[in-house]
Amino acid sequence: MTVTITPTVPPKPTPSPTPTPTPTPVPTEEPALIPNPTVPDLVPNAEPVPLPQGPAADQGSTPGARGTTTADGAGALLTYTVVEGDAFFDIAQRFNVPVQLMLTMNPSVPGLGENIYIKQIINLDWTTTR
Repeated sequence: MTVTITPTVPPKPTPSPTPTPTPTPVPTEEPALIPNPTVPDLVPNAEPVPLPQGPAADQGSTPGARGTTTADGAGALLTYTVVEGDAFFDIAQRFNVPVQLMLTMNPSVPGLGENIYIKQIINLDWTTTR
């Protein structure tokens, strides 16, 4: 019986990975700090600041405010008639009147303006209430 010996080949060494160089951070300038705005002194139970008042100015018909208006002889707007699809907020925007002031001018409008009805008359004259 003959035995054959095969020479063993030594394993090849695996190369070690080369480390990736760490990038050098680039210094950046920090943005300037913005100071806090000044806050007025609050006084408990102080009189509220009145809403801006003035004549209503028609900005033109928009979806949600397509009704008709009435005016006095000088052209000052007096009333607005609600049509289908109108919303109290949209009416206030059309006439450039804050909703709070519009509600003050129209105490008969129920539900903080959420419940208006077709053919309902909305007051636009800031000197009176309806």
